Amino acid sequence: MTRKFAAPQLVVATHNRGKLEEISALLAPFAVSVVSAGDLGLPEPVETETTFVGNARIKAHAAASATGLPALSDDSGITVDALGGAPGVYTADWAETPTGRDFVMAMTRTWSELEALNAPSPRLAQFRCTLVLAWPDGHDEVFEGCVEGEVVWPMRGDMGHGYDPIFVPKGHLVTFGEMDRWEKNQMSHRADAFNKLVAGCFE
Repeated sequence: MTRKFAAPQLVVATHNRGKLEEISALLAPFAVSVVSAGDLGLPEPVETETTFVGNARIKAHAAASATGLPALSDDSGITVDALGGAPGVYTADWAETPTGRDFVMAMTRTWSELEALNAPSPRLAQFRCTLVLAWPDGHDEVFEGCVEGEVVWPMRGDMGHGYDPIFVPKGHLVTFGEMDRWEKNQMSHRADAFNKLVAGCFE
């Protein structure tokens, strides 16, 4: 039995304004006051785990213990079958440069590594999202979302972010980068995880 969320305020363990807005919109029907770890001036904890759930737990528990409020975090990325699940938890790291994140570089690396392996088509991949809702007493609930698809080349579309221009979701002909944001958000890995979170803890 999952624990129900009953607090008046929720901390979203992120310093990303876009992510805060996305989560706030998803939780709007539940009259929850949402504030981010960034707004509260909390430091970003070091993510030392090698799994999405491990890193999401670090962020959620750090925020919950620092504020005394329930905290929600997510860790997400793309896993490519032929690369043994890489980049996985290092999805954002593959884009890091001294001047910020360069996802064109990251997508190019992903495709180059597939080419070097002569990986067969379709080059199957998944976008994954793990949500952790943690309470100050140490309890947490975990919800995992996934959307299956394949990696394609060249990059297509400028509607999304991250690796969206090289990912075609299963059953579709366009990349996430070409897809209307509303349509993508209805079927994304984050939407899948959020639907499970809402059903488990908010309804």
